[in-house]
Amino acid sequence: MTVLKTSVIVLDCADPEPLARFYADLLGATAGPAAEDGDLFLVTGGAGALLGVRRDPLHTPPSWPLPEGSQPVHLRILVAQDALDEAEREAVALGARPVAAEEDGTRPDNRTTLRRYADPAGHAFVLAAAPPSDI
Repeated sequence: MTVLKTSVIVLDCADPEPLARFYADLLGATAGPAAEDGDLFLVTGGAGALLGVRRDPLHTPPSWPLPEGSQPVHLRILVAQDALDEAEREAVALGARPVAAEEDGTRPDNRTTLRRYADPAGHAFVLAAAPPSDI
């Protein structure tokens, strides 16, 4: 018998509630504290938990996109190709900071299919165009 499992990525930051609200608004989901851990906020959609945001009082924001900084994990948020501009406007209005590819030392941005950002706590994420069947 296989035990059913799921996973959720958890981002650390100094103040989890506003960051959880940022992602809830961006993803059209809700955010609230986890019942078992007052320092963990869960961003939840129709299919369950999408993302966790945990309080770490000693958290240091990532230095990415600086060349000496790391990007140990990033979120890839899939959107319809024709909605990429609108998704970008929403993300920036909610507090995301656009990051140019040149800043992170990688290939140039292909802004027709991918846009790079840092969330309000400095974590990396991208908005990526995806076929309708993937959304």
